[in-house]
Amino acid sequence: MESPPPVAVVAVPFPAQGHLNALLHLSLQLASRGLPVHYAAPPEHARQARARVHGWGGDALRLLRLHELPIPAYASPPPAATPGGGGPAAFPSHLMPLWEAFTAGAPAPLASLLGSLSATHRRVVVLYDLANAFAAEAAARLPNGEGYGLICTSLSTLLWWTDAGTDLLRELSVGCVPIHTYIPEEFMEYSRKRARSDQTILSSAGVLTNTCVTLEGESIDFFAEQLAGAGKKLFNVGPLNPILLLDASSSSEHEQQGSSSDKERHECLRWLDEQPPASVLYVSFGSTTSLRGEQVAELAAALRDSEQRFIWVLRDADRGNIFADSGEDRHAKLLSEFTEQTEGKGLVITGWAPQLEILAHGATAAFLSHCGWNSTIESMAHGKPILGWPMHSDQPLNAELVCKHLEAGVLVRAVEKQREVIPRATIQEAIEKMMVSDEGRKIQQRAMAIGEAVRSSAAVGGASRKELEDFVAHITR
Repeated sequence: MESPPPVAVVAVPFPAQGHLNALLHLSLQLASRGLPVHYAAPPEHARQARARVHGWGGDALRLLRLHELPIPAYASPPPAATPGGGGPAAFPSHLMPLWEAFTAGAPAPLASLLGSLSATHRRVVVLYDLANAFAAEAAARLPNGEGYGLICTSLSTLLWWTDAGTDLLRELSVGCVPIHTYIPEEFMEYSRKRARSDQTILSSAGVLTNTCVTLEGESIDFFAEQLAGAGKKLFNVGPLNPILLLDASSSSEHEQQGSSSDKERHECLRWLDEQPPASVLYVSFGSTTSLRGEQVAELAAALRDSEQRFIWVLRDADRGNIFADSGEDRHAKLLSEFTEQTEGKGLVITGWAPQLEILAHGATAAFLSHCGWNSTIESMAHGKPILGWPMHSDQPLNAELVCKHLEAGVLVRAVEKQREVIPRATIQEAIEKMMVSDEGRKIQQRAMAIGEAVRSSAAVGGASRKELEDFVAHITR
């Protein structure tokens, strides 16, 4: 009698762009090493992850087996515009109907998928976002299953929730403002009572992180000790995103590992080819932030008056279903005037941007960012310093990690003061400090050195690459 296949891997992301993206990158890393990987998400979110992934060759997604997890219908309202400074009001609470529907509806179809794979494989390995306690519990119920949680935020974010961890972060000048002050109580209650996120690690055989020693060495040591005491394994496998490399001698070189062909390249990459090396500021606030009109106007004025080259991704936060009608562009009038005023100096992108390729490009000097963890680690991996403009959740802590501890960025404004519209003069001062001052050049050099260390960790023989190989060996043992 023929023996069953040795292992099936099932990835269960949380339906928010940064979380979909991180687990998709991990899935592709494993699939590229020959493991059969099933990526299970609600239909529109499997489609979203597939449509937005960057940095992998065109054939990579064919390595995955996509599974749809039907969930109940949910409201998908447009996001509310928020103050420029951030805080709980900046949190994407308009996504709560989606998350409630996901937590209520996804467990049953996931259990069915896991049951069928369990019956036909020697072992089923379930990878899941820490927000998905139901996936951890489903894996633990399988007679031949084991589950591993992926931390999609910075690891330092988890340390804040313990007294000893908080003490460590404060020693590192990180997390000085309590993280819960940037998360609304509505989400905290959902996380505790329905998602039960605090139970995920308890039900897991181990934990994976999207980080490395260069970025969070002290936090890794602390967390590893905590997990070892509970008999659980820790694998620090970041950065999960592909690292795209340019010929350092030329900003026009675009034959990058995993990048798209010239015919498929986004127009912004062709524009970058024409710019001098390290001369462009990339500006993006991710997928969960919608700036108020007056804040957009202040930022536009700062970009214009700084006279620096730029690429600005100006778009509203994602709806629960990104394929729903998003209505008219509320920035159309401003954009018409702004693009005329800055012609030849910059580009404005109102759709999805190829962020990895932009950050990898030799013409890009720095990143004005909300400091979501995917953006943070992508920027650091490509040696690009950050102008930190955090909004909510883990973002203020990530901004302090980069700007205060790693000294690879500058805060647009002190985290504890980011509750109101940030004036153009403050933004312009931060831009010019990074792009044209001696201090900014030192920060850029510091970020380049960090990038080299992160890339070495991900390369053959590096610490992160070894931990990924150890994880593959462990689950296929």
